[in-house]
Amino acid sequence: MAFYCNCKIRLIDDSNLATSREIGLTLLHFTRDYEYRVSSCLAMGLNCSTFKQVESNEYLQRFCGPESVSHNDPLWNNLFSHSLSPLFTKDDYMLLDGHSENLRNQFIINNLSTRNLSALIQVFASRAKELSLSVQTVDSIFIWQTCNALSLIKVFLFFKENGNAEGPIIDGDIDILEVLAEQSVKIITEIPVKSLTYVLHLEAVNLLIILTSGQMYWPVPAAKLSAFRVIMLGSPSNSAALITKALLLNYMDQVAPPNPLFQRGDDDSGSIVIGMASGFWNILRSSVGLGNADDGVMSEYKKHNLASQSLNLLLILTNHCTCLGEDSLNIYQHSLITLGNDAGVQNEDALAAPAVEELSLFKLNYSKLYEVICTKIDQDETTLLLYTLVHRNSGFKSYIMARSDIEQLVLPMLKTLYNAPTSASHHIYMSLIIMLILSEDALFNQQVHDILLKNITWYTERNLTEISLGGLIILVIIRTIQYNILKMRDKYLHTNCLAALANMSSKFRSLHPYVTQRLISLFETLAKRHAKLLKKLDESPGEGSRTEEEQASEMVQDINVLEEVIRMVLEILNSTLSNQLAHNNHLIYTLLYKKHVFDAYRHYDTSQDLVYNLDLVINYFTKRLGDEAKDLSVNEVMDRIQDGVLHWSPEILRKFGDLKFRYVEEDQPENFFIPYVWSLVYKRSGLYWSPINLSIFGSENEYMV
Repeated sequence: MAFYCNCKIRLIDDSNLATSREIGLTLLHFTRDYEYRVSSCLAMGLNCSTFKQVESNEYLQRFCGPESVSHNDPLWNNLFSHSLSPLFTKDDYMLLDGHSENLRNQFIINNLSTRNLSALIQVFASRAKELSLSVQTVDSIFIWQTCNALSLIKVFLFFKENGNAEGPIIDGDIDILEVLAEQSVKIITEIPVKSLTYVLHLEAVNLLIILTSGQMYWPVPAAKLSAFRVIMLGSPSNSAALITKALLLNYMDQVAPPNPLFQRGDDDSGSIVIGMASGFWNILRSSVGLGNADDGVMSEYKKHNLASQSLNLLLILTNHCTCLGEDSLNIYQHSLITLGNDAGVQNEDALAAPAVEELSLFKLNYSKLYEVICTKIDQDETTLLLYTLVHRNSGFKSYIMARSDIEQLVLPMLKTLYNAPTSASHHIYMSLIIMLILSEDALFNQQVHDILLKNITWYTERNLTEISLGGLIILVIIRTIQYNILKMRDKYLHTNCLAALANMSSKFRSLHPYVTQRLISLFETLAKRHAKLLKKLDESPGEGSRTEEEQASEMVQDINVLEEVIRMVLEILNSTLSNQLAHNNHLIYTLLYKKHVFDAYRHYDTSQDLVYNLDLVINYFTKRLGDEAKDLSVNEVMDRIQDGVLHWSPEILRKFGDLKFRYVEEDQPENFFIPYVWSLVYKRSGLYWSPINLSIFGSENEYMV
């Protein structure tokens, strides 16, 4: 038996306080069988009551009915003035869906002939044109009603989506779709973000996300979908730079939602009716010993705030339609990758970024953007934004490289890689690619060894009281390689790991003893695994069943991959010894201590040239230790190594080319980024889409892990 709390909302004065307490006491007298349902209903606050009443609302019934509503019908004012609970979380949408099945079905059937949704959009558009003046005059009622109109459009788009209606999202009328998109863009770009307009902005951003969400259901290029054609090529594209700037500013400002939710702010703005409802429910909850209703709602609301939703929309706009042809480009992406630096006051911690070669369509403060990214880089969405900036925006990348506090950016990414067993695989991959891109810069590779870190508490294998940032990068990447080979077996992942280490290897300096141990230990682990697989392959029958042949083929592939990795590790060691031997006494010590691990590779064609150089170093310093090497203390060995370094001649080593690897994006990046972006929006935006007929994530749902 379902229980719904269906109390009327009253003004909160002294007399009504008693009424509220009476209602609360009455609820307490329900039997234990209903106790959980009462608490759950109250925990939903006003939403439960409001959604329950949706189907009985006379204005909504008429809108969804068989009668067309004209543009000047009084229904619109009544509809916009009615207090519907806003939809900000998936629970809100699911509650609405559960209480509005009949209304939804009526709308889907009747709207084909009445076109009332198109009429609603046109009425909203006419009101939206007056918003700027309403904000200036602080006309909170008009703004609230316009926000309600926008919310209603979102609700009926939600109805159409979850009703699995066939056909375009808005009656096949691309002109109406363009009007809706254009007015939503104008709200985002022209109306200032204040407590009075915060929800209006959030609704406009969410609406554009919903309009573009057809990509999740239609397995066709985005450029063939009406919403993307309008946004990319229609009138909204004329404001592409402005909306890109506005969305980035929303993300950078991280403005908190008005609190308490939907109540009057300091400027007497906000929804009066919903504010009273919220106050009523808070009193009612207190009377039965529950917490403030706004606490739970605000907790969810803050997760899906304007900053996070703006970033979601920005990722959608910049990652779709990137291959429109030679004569067309994604103007939103172009705006982002040519973003210039509005430096303002020179930041003491960074040099001014050099001028961007391409003309910037707009400028923002790099310093503020960098600081926000550093605080949010543990999130996939921010990592994707940073990837675009460091990969495509040369000005922002140069700015990052000039920062003296680069550890603020790198440490959270290292923590993501360190937590690979519990991190999302795509987040690991993107974090690693960013590290690879950073390692392409010689200044970065040198700078990271000058930054000393203390007490890295999340690195639990060993207590690191002090280590350079460069040393920590090496440790984490080595750990990622080992985890990948044992668990994930992703060839591209360890290739990128090794490429980053290779780029940095010529600048390895003053490596911590533990770092050198882990570096040689990596080679030792790979060598043991290689020997084990070779032995297993030799013992396998030459001819056998199909299963045995497949297993043998897999072993051969694993052996080939391991040999590539082993050679790369040897190249990294050679690069370090050729360029930085004089600054790596601990590495020399570890090589002397572990010299036996290279024995088996002196005769392999793929590695003997590299091992030859290692032997030259090992033999030279072994002679410096003399016959009494076994009797020397660690300090005495280190002293003799230091003395040997002073007399070392680097010319005796064979010369190999510099290790330089550059990240190159795949030919069709949309195949990776579009499903990835939508998986994040689907899971984390707070918006709800029916899982039925989702096609973008593939049958294995790899993006939903």
